[in-house]
Amino acid sequence: MAVLDVLASSVRGMKLPEIATAMELSRPTAYQRLLTLVEAGWVEQDHEMRYRLSMHACRLAAAALEQADLGTRIQPVLEMLVHRVRETASLAVLDRGLPCIVSRVESESVLRAEQKIGTTMSLEGSASGRILTAFADEMTLGRLKEGGGVLSSEELLNNARRDGYALSSGYTHSGVIAIAAPIFDMHGKCTSALSLVMPEFRFDLETFREPLIETARTITKMQQGER
Repeated sequence: MAVLDVLASSVRGMKLPEIATAMELSRPTAYQRLLTLVEAGWVEQDHEMRYRLSMHACRLAAAALEQADLGTRIQPVLEMLVHRVRETASLAVLDRGLPCIVSRVESESVLRAEQKIGTTMSLEGSASGRILTAFADEMTLGRLKEGGGVLSSEELLNNARRDGYALSSGYTHSGVIAIAAPIFDMHGKCTSALSLVMPEFRFDLETFREPLIETARTITKMQQGER
């Protein structure tokens, strides 16, 4: 577990000698611990033979949010947003390099997009994927690129950073559009994306942008321990 802490403190992967030095261990001992973590799926090696955390950590982070009762505390906030705009709201995190829905409140509309909890989406085309990419820290972004995932263009990602929201491409789900905004933890790291999804004919940017961003800020304050 101490090895995981050392790797998590680095902005990029670390080579065996670096890890051994940081932990004041012999290289054989450090190697054996790394080998155990690789076999367990917690650590992987890149093409430069650097050791780095695998995306398995993201799955555990999502579970930790649920066990910390964050999902339960967020649910009323999502319900208020849905009541306000009358469209479906979702919360997504990165899981194995893809946006994954971890919380969702459906609208009462008969015509709505059906996406269950656990559904994964496109990094490139989904609104949540664009937000999680645009606001990713350097280490996460590097992993996404090295993992072979297709990312949105720099222009679209820069627009998301500037505007504070992103729209879906429209080609991943024909006739459906989504708008998403980032949620940050106490360290300023983007941990998840809040989105609204609806049939394209009901979408109006001016109607949905501010309620979405306001709710994302409310959840951010909750994650940062503010009332």
